[in-house]
Amino acid sequence: MILQVIILNQGDDVIKLNALSGDYGVVSTMVTLALLVLAITVILTLVFSFGNLASDGKKLKKAFISIGAFAAVVIIAFLFSSGSETPLKDGNMLSAAGSRWIETGLRTFYFLVFIAVGAMLYTGIARLKK
Repeated sequence: MILQVIILNQGDDVIKLNALSGDYGVVSTMVTLALLVLAITVILTLVFSFGNLASDGKKLKKAFISIGAFAAVVIIAFLFSSGSETPLKDGNMLSAAGSRWIETGLRTFYFLVFIAVGAMLYTGIARLKK
């Protein structure tokens, strides 16, 4: 809270001038604090989630099945993907492996969307039949 007040009191122009000279002082401190809070939050979330899963065998089994299904979707997307070197706008080259992983991510997203829409249609049609 104190850092936020200091940043607001300094104003944008002072912060920009300080950044041009290489002094990121207050802003970098605020970013470091935000990253620390994020790390603590992620660690606590993971600890309590895994603790909850470990306490019940059925939940743990369902979690492993879900993780396995997701891994299967990623593997299938990877097998359908192909990579080719691609020139980037900044003059660098995207490697074939990098291109393949990007395509894998996109295909994984498309497969998961397709599965989600299919599940919604299935449950909607099943409810209409009742």
